[in-house]
Amino acid sequence: MTPVWFLFEGERLFVECHSTSRNAKNIVARPHVSLIVDVRKAAFEKWVSAAGIAEIVRGQASQDINEKVRKKYLTAAALDHPKLGPAFAAMDDMTIRITPKKWRSFDIDSVDRQFFGGMLSATPEQWLLPLEA
Repeated sequence: MTPVWFLFEGERLFVECHSTSRNAKNIVARPHVSLIVDVRKAAFEKWVSAAGIAEIVRGQASQDINEKVRKKYLTAAALDHPKLGPAFAAMDDMTIRITPKKWRSFDIDSVDRQFFGGMLSATPEQWLLPLEA
């Protein structure tokens, strides 16, 4: 597994990538992929997983998508900086476009409410160890 910057738009997932990366090589060899997005706050966790087919996007279309991805993660100051903006733009020369066919998710808050009446979230320090930093 590799952490990535991603964008969800138009029922598809987009991931910035460099054409020489392991991710790019793996997709060329095996286009069936999974992507997991998880959110952790305090002792609680949520995640969603998408599995489907990946395609490589190149050229201007890739540049346009990658710019949107970077805008999701970088401040305007970083994007406009004469060193940072161009460096981030040059790092990834292609985009992985994933069309999900299957979704799965988990939300411990829902499990807590459904099975424990909210007991875990009311006093998490009593029941759950803190997440490692």
